[in-house]
Amino acid sequence: MSERVLTGERGAEVWRRGEVAVHVLDPAADVDVLHAWVTRPNAGFFGLGGLARDELRETYEFVDSLPTHHAYLVRVAGEPVALVQLYHPEDDPLAAAYDVQPGDVGMHFFKGSEAVGWPALGAALARFGFTAPGARRVVVEPDVRNRAAIARMVAMGFEPAGEIHFESPHGPKDAMLAFLTRDRATALLAEDPPPR
Repeated sequence: MSERVLTGERGAEVWRRGEVAVHVLDPAADVDVLHAWVTRPNAGFFGLGGLARDELRETYEFVDSLPTHHAYLVRVAGEPVALVQLYHPEDDPLAAAYDVQPGDVGMHFFKGSEAVGWPALGAALARFGFTAPGARRVVVEPDVRNRAAIARMVAMGFEPAGEIHFESPHGPKDAMLAFLTRDRATALLAEDPPPR
C-alpha cells in the first residue's frame, strides 16, 4: 500500500465491503471484460472505445507500470461490475488545471454492469478512495458534456468546483472539477449499510 493508493499484485483483492470486492486490475486476464465495456456506444466519454483488444491490454500494462497510477476491477458477488482508476494528480495532466493539495487522489470510474445500482456502488467507491491513510481528498473531472457522470458524482457527495480545461491523453478536455474530502465522505457514509 502506498501513502494514498492501495497497491498489490495483479488480480489481488485489496479491499472488500459486503459483497463488493476491489481487485488490482490484471490487464491480460481482465481485458475481455474491459474491452466489452469500453467499446459500447455509451462509453464514448471514457475515451478507450477505439482501441483493439491488444491495444487496451497494452494501455493497462503501461498504467500498471506506473507507481502513481493504479487500476482496479470491482466485483459484486464475484461478477465484474466496474473499472476504477486512482492516481496522484500531481503526476497527471490534470495538475495543469488546478492547485493540487497534499493528500489528493484522482479517481476515474466506469460502471460496466447493472448487477448493482449506483447508490450502493457509489458509496463503495467513495469508501475505497479513502482506504489508504494518506488520502485526504478525492478529485474527479468528468467531461462537462457527460451529464450522467456529473449527476452520479454529485449523488456520491462530490462538491463541484467549476469547469476546467486541460490536455488529456485523448486530447483537449473540458471537465467539471469536483472534490470529496475525507471528512465529508465519513459524514455522508456514516449510516450507509454495506451493499449486498
